[in-house]
Amino acid sequence: MHPSIFITALTLLSATFTTAAPINRRALSLRSYNEMSISSGVGGDAEARAKAIWSEGLDLRNLAAISDADLAILKVERSNAEAAETEAFNPAIDAATGAEKDALQVGKIANKVLKLTGLSQVRQIAIAKKEAKGQRVSASERAALQDSLTKLANNIATDKKNAGKPSKAVSFVGETSVKL
Repeated sequence: MHPSIFITALTLLSATFTTAAPINRRALSLRSYNEMSISSGVGGDAEARAKAIWSEGLDLRNLAAISDADLAILKVERSNAEAAETEAFNPAIDAATGAEKDALQVGKIANKVLKLTGLSQVRQIAIAKKEAKGQRVSASERAALQDSLTKLANNIATDKKNAGKPSKAVSFVGETSVKL
């Protein structure tokens, strides 16, 4: 065989394995809570803003193909949104009065939409990955997903009632690393 043909064949074969293998490659980088926050501005559009945050860098048409590394990142980011509620929003609301308190409450609802969108997505990905492997998805896993979707719908409705009202964010970083 001519050396250039051999090199071309070897290159094509190598490219085939390189592009076929990385189903578990990382697409995401961990963001701090402040980078993800959707709580500033005005209320009313938290659903669209949360969907944009949680879909960034992912192909949501095939949840089972999302890498375990990316799922781990999503779990940390979701946890950070929850921690922002309890560790930053709640104390700030308790300490505030008047218009500032109202704006923080609107921001907290937007954060709940962010948190619950992330939680629902993490649960949907986990279920899709199990189903793709032929594993059984328990009734409690499906019920937990439904519970998060119900809470999400309630908070989206509250956010829509807050349309146009001032919304205030809190500063919070959260976890800055992922344990795989």
